Amino acid sequence: MITQVQVRRAGFAETRTATLPTPELGDREVLLAIDKFALTANNVSYALAGDMIGYWTFFPVDETYGLVPVWGFADVVASKCETVPVGERVWGFLPMASHVVVRPDKVSSRAFVDGAAHRAALPPVYNTYQRTNGDPAPLKAIEDQRCLLFPLFSTSYVLYDYLIDNGFFGAKQVVVASASSKTGLGLTNLLSRHGDGRPKVIGLTSPRNVDFVKGLNTCDEVVVYEAIKDMDGSVPTAFVDMAGDRNVITGVHGVFGANLKLSCAVGATHWDAGGFRPLASTIPHDFFFAPAQFAKRDAEWGAGEILRRAQGEAVRMAGEVAGVMEIRQVKGADAVAAVWKDLVANTISPSLAIMGSV
Repeated sequence: MITQVQVRRAGFAETRTATLPTPELGDREVLLAIDKFALTANNVSYALAGDMIGYWTFFPVDETYGLVPVWGFADVVASKCETVPVGERVWGFLPMASHVVVRPDKVSSRAFVDGAAHRAALPPVYNTYQRTNGDPAPLKAIEDQRCLLFPLFSTSYVLYDYLIDNGFFGAKQVVVASASSKTGLGLTNLLSRHGDGRPKVIGLTSPRNVDFVKGLNTCDEVVVYEAIKDMDGSVPTAFVDMAGDRNVITGVHGVFGANLKLSCAVGATHWDAGGFRPLASTIPHDFFFAPAQFAKRDAEWGAGEILRRAQGEAVRMAGEVAGVMEIRQVKGADAVAAVWKDLVANTISPSLAIMGSV
């Protein structure tokens, strides 16, 4: 049997547990038993952008409920694909469920792509599964961190590369909203290490997270959301928003106006606070689509090179934040659903990281 934690697409706080019969495998299909996966605010962003970017399409259910993608590890427990036998352990995009069927394609010694027809038009970076049996011992030893941090820190790296690629859009400072989020703290970490021409790094956060953000020592200045109105609007600024809070976005746009050289949405830790768009602003505030920058660099640097660099930085940053982050394990559909609701409500401390299994 397959157990799934399904999320109501029109109201993320509502879930249901579904139990389905294990399907018969078709030609070249394999059955993955999902061992564990990360649960972070990033997954709430996937739900929020589910129709815009297609996240509901990876593991379709119906028009009312969906399976939110998560990053995790799974083991092949049944196979009709000779090149991906039983016993393989993989890392990649998975549903909040006990099992999932995939159809390996473009199989190499290190990875394969899910060749299922419904995923053909979706971004390759999400369709690729890493084969981990041959991974070096140090990488195997940080499986939880790989799930929790590597995808988010890889996004941080691609954001950082996007800013560099565009000369920071002429900005003298980068303002990061929800600097306590894992993608946010990854971006400020990378920016803080930038050499000549480094812009000032300002982290926006809530009062309860100020000490956490300051303790990371990656921001030149930490500003609470309520103090946005007091910022110096004369400085050319790039605004990278992980919060998705319309009041925050509108406040930043109101302060900086035409000095806002870039305004982009990446996530939505405050997904219920009004949406991605600012009120009454002439400055565009667009969604940053990481796979597009991956594709650009693949064409310029060679396939896989930007991912290699991103994961290298993710390993470094994972080691640096290990001392300020507690990893907690939760097991069972009810426990996973409860954590999901806490993520939707934004009540989980940034210093707490959750690994789940259904």
